[in-house]
Amino acid sequence: MTSPKIEIGVEMMGPLEGHTWAQTAVVLEDSGFSTMFAPDHFDEGYGPITAMATATAATSTLRVATAVFCGDFRHPAVLARELASIDLLSEGRIEVGLGAGYQVNDYRASGLTMDPPKVRVDRLIEYVAVLKGLFGSGDFSFAGEHFQIDALDGTPHPHTPGGPPIFLAGGGKRMLTFAAQAADIVGINPSLPSSLDRRPTDGLPSAIDEKVQWVRDAAGDRLSSLRFHSWLRHAAVTNDSHAAAEEIAATVGVTASDILDSPGVLIGDVNEVIERLLERHERWGFSYYTVQQPAVNDFIPVLERLK
Repeated sequence: MTSPKIEIGVEMMGPLEGHTWAQTAVVLEDSGFSTMFAPDHFDEGYGPITAMATATAATSTLRVATAVFCGDFRHPAVLARELASIDLLSEGRIEVGLGAGYQVNDYRASGLTMDPPKVRVDRLIEYVAVLKGLFGSGDFSFAGEHFQIDALDGTPHPHTPGGPPIFLAGGGKRMLTFAAQAADIVGINPSLPSSLDRRPTDGLPSAIDEKVQWVRDAAGDRLSSLRFHSWLRHAAVTNDSHAAAEEIAATVGVTASDILDSPGVLIGDVNEVIERLLERHERWGFSYYTVQQPAVNDFIPVLERLK
């Protein structure tokens, strides 16, 4: 039986030690990472649009993305133009990660209003519709509660027909249902109404079973084309996975076994990591993961095995 194609990206808060950002992108490409993600918070990393453009200019196969653009920071017509330009110049190597906003400090420090979760998701739904409309050809109009577009032809047109892949993640039923119907990449996460309301136990296997079923029920004929993504909060290659899991479990109030089985955690030696990736693909369909910057060197042997 053919092994599933599993890809691993990395979220970078800055360049690797001793490297520029462009050089870091080349290292990630050469190491086999599929995607370089940049954050979109006011207190982390570079501005994501500049970071994405710089990374694509330095590489030839690496995909670039955000984890994730906050819809409240930029008007969708402005973002559509910037992303179409990067997609065109990189010949189709971007993914468009989008979110409703959750980091309270982003709103507090900038003076932006942080609306209740329902309003933020309402606005994100319109945001995606506007982006997709402007990624298409010809004049586009939209009359929504939050955005109005009057016969705007989004230019330049992206390299990718219809626009680059849309990446939406969530932990609640409404957000995951929307992602199943509108996204190309669906991230299945613990619920996160805001950075002050984190629910880590919502990432345990039984909860993920339910979330994946929500996506499958809502996707209909789109299901076969969706890619399921997991953002790895904890990822490490180690010969003592149980000890590492016990440390995490103590902070959450669950067992080490619960931690090791969670798709938001990937800990073990290279063989264990590969085995868990295959098990999660079989159970839930996950084929795309993002590790954090400190795990880059750990995961290079895993990428070698995945080849």
